[in-house]
Amino acid sequence: MTGQPESRGPEGVTVTAVLVVDVQRDFCPDGALAVPNGDRVVPVLNQILRAAHARRLTVYATRDWHPSDSSHFLAGGGPWPVHCVAGSPGARFHPDLRLPEGTQVVNKGMTANSDGYSAFEGCLDDGTTLAHDLRHRGITHLVTGGLATDYCIRHSVLDAIRGGWRVTLVTDAIAAVELTPNDGEQALAEMRAAGAELKTSAALAWSA
Repeated sequence: MTGQPESRGPEGVTVTAVLVVDVQRDFCPDGALAVPNGDRVVPVLNQILRAAHARRLTVYATRDWHPSDSSHFLAGGGPWPVHCVAGSPGARFHPDLRLPEGTQVVNKGMTANSDGYSAFEGCLDDGTTLAHDLRHRGITHLVTGGLATDYCIRHSVLDAIRGGWRVTLVTDAIAAVELTPNDGEQALAEMRAAGAELKTSAALAWSA
């Protein structure tokens, strides 16, 4: 993503959407690439999703959707065990995640040579990129949470900011992999420095 002017809704008002990142079985406890305490984000996200639905906000949910021969995996020279293979049980959303009807699913990492860390590398089922869909809807502000802080959240948030979107990261709706100690805190610091607003779910102020 390159820096572009922030998209605006009617008469310059803020238009908010929710972006749920990779809350999939393989990233939760007992999954192939489990994020420590990854499932603790689910109740917080469900609270946010209920509020978003009541306010008729657009909801996006990303998912890793890798081919089995992805170079993202150890066997292909990448850093990760096999996870979230397209159509597999592990690629399904967490069973307790309550995505509202009409949620826009964003698939990413779909080619053999794609890591797919960022939501902005993904597209909807009809091939529309996330950035295009956001601009088409006049969305200017993303409230986001999910997995994992130091990888897909980090890349998605930084790409959103570079693209001109305002981002609120919900700090009690994220969890980090932390392959090395403090990766999660370093990612939070980087996102904050880039312009992300870090708030707890209780501190959210909705606008649409």
